[in-house]
Amino acid sequence: MADTPPPVDLDLRLVRYFTVVAEYRHFRRAAEALHITQPSLSRQIRQLERQLGARLIDRTPQGSKLTEAGEVFLPRAKALLRSAAQAAAHTRAAAEPSRITIGYIMNVIVTPAVRELRHRNPDADVRTLHLTWNDARAALLDHRVDAAVTRLPFPTGDLQVTVLYDEPRVLVVPVDHPLAGKESVTVADIADEPLIRGADPVWNAFWRIDPRPDGSRAPDGPLAEGVEDKLELIASGQAVTIAPGAYGQGLRPDLVTVPLRGVEPSHVVLATRADDNSRLVAAFRKCARVHLTGPPSAASTATR
Repeated sequence: MADTPPPVDLDLRLVRYFTVVAEYRHFRRAAEALHITQPSLSRQIRQLERQLGARLIDRTPQGSKLTEAGEVFLPRAKALLRSAAQAAAHTRAAAEPSRITIGYIMNVIVTPAVRELRHRNPDADVRTLHLTWNDARAALLDHRVDAAVTRLPFPTGDLQVTVLYDEPRVLVVPVDHPLAGKESVTVADIADEPLIRGADPVWNAFWRIDPRPDGSRAPDGPLAEGVEDKLELIASGQAVTIAPGAYGQGLRPDLVTVPLRGVEPSHVVLATRADDNSRLVAAFRKCARVHLTGPPSAASTATR
């Protein structure tokens, strides 16, 4: 009879850290996304590698690369995290039927709808959670949130998505840029402007307007995912970017936004899991449709 291998006690927190490093392929960016220090993240990954008895990530001058063992472990790590999140969510739902967590991204205000939901359900545990711009889908499917107010485009499979409102897109440039003083610009005006790239091709197609209506490709700028990294690249004159109109609120003083005419607006949406029939999710959907009807400035004015 073959010996049964001893069980491995995996720390799910470390498993999640690994998936974030695998997503960014860069320890510093992953550490920023996780809100921990880079040395601490490196120690956590080494601890996970000791638990598994295999090296998962190699550092290179260009960033970080998964080893063969890391590539094998990554889909299983994601499945493990999703299974754990679903188990916890179903358990909470059985024990606490009146609980909901609402996710939201930068420059999107959900306060009026959340306040109304709490007013109408005083016994419910209504929580909010800030999400990075590209985390809404994963947060929903991992049951970290039950509803998310975010922006398209992103994959919507297994989700129910409702458009709440549109907002115009703007060009973000340094204050000394030749286009900074314009009342508005068109795609033709930025034909030769390098635009910041993201890792997601769907994001690139929409936010870089790539390809252009005439079939030409958008000029490539630096690759960046974090908001602060993007702002620094723009301020230093290395690139410009296209952003939702609300992006201009509280923008650093060395940057300005210019309205971009003749392009499809940005769509702010409410996303929930397609199979979630929770009473509170349905109630929040109604509150969102009533109270989240425009960009933050308009929404805040309406609630005064």
